Amino acid sequence: MTAIEHILIVDDNQDICDMVQGYLSDEGFEVSAAKDGESMRRIIQRANVDLVLLDLMLPGEDGLSLARQLRAESQIGIIILTGRAETVDRIIGLEMGADDYLPKPFHLRELLARVKSVLRRASSRIAPPAAKPTDGTSVAQFNGWRLDLAARELTDPSGEQVRLTTGEFDLLSAFVSNPNQVLTRDRLLDLARNREAGPFDRTIDVQVGRLRRKLLDDPQNPSLIKTVRGTGYIFTASVDGI
Repeated sequence: MTAIEHILIVDDNQDICDMVQGYLSDEGFEVSAAKDGESMRRIIQRANVDLVLLDLMLPGEDGLSLARQLRAESQIGIIILTGRAETVDRIIGLEMGADDYLPKPFHLRELLARVKSVLRRASSRIAPPAAKPTDGTSVAQFNGWRLDLAARELTDPSGEQVRLTTGEFDLLSAFVSNPNQVLTRDRLLDLARNREAGPFDRTIDVQVGRLRRKLLDDPQNPSLIKTVRGTGYIFTASVDGI
């Protein structure tokens, strides 16, 4: 039997919690609600949570701080929900490790589409060990780095594992699968995020910036992921293994 995916909404607006909880429950999800960071952590400690819908404006700890903590401690999917429409908040949320961003007010069907998209991209994290290939064809190697596509693990040249968010892993997978090819932002969104709803214009730029830092690729003078002005990006490394 397929496990029911568990979604946690963190919002101090009871009306929004009730609305989202009722709608997603009717769609077949297990849904919990928390009004602040403390109650969010209590639920996560006692239950397996697959995705957090996180409001920015919360009493006590704000949503950006909670997103940073969640990403530092887990690979739980994160969608930020907020009434603050400023672009800077959206970008900061993505930089903190959120997988997606949806401003309020939102249509419940769009929320459902984004929930399914994030959960789908994260689904391979919980694949059973038996599904992992053993012939080595799922491992990409470049410039001393090793990306295991089946295990979703990145290892640096010294042998240390580097933590990637779902979005970062999907983007790096797209790059290593298409080395030395100019990829537009729209193409990268298709390859890496598989959105059902329209893409955010700067999402890929934010993800690329985070990847460069983790790959020790100088953002001011990148040599691994190069910007093609007015078009997109190109992954310049020679990739072996896939």
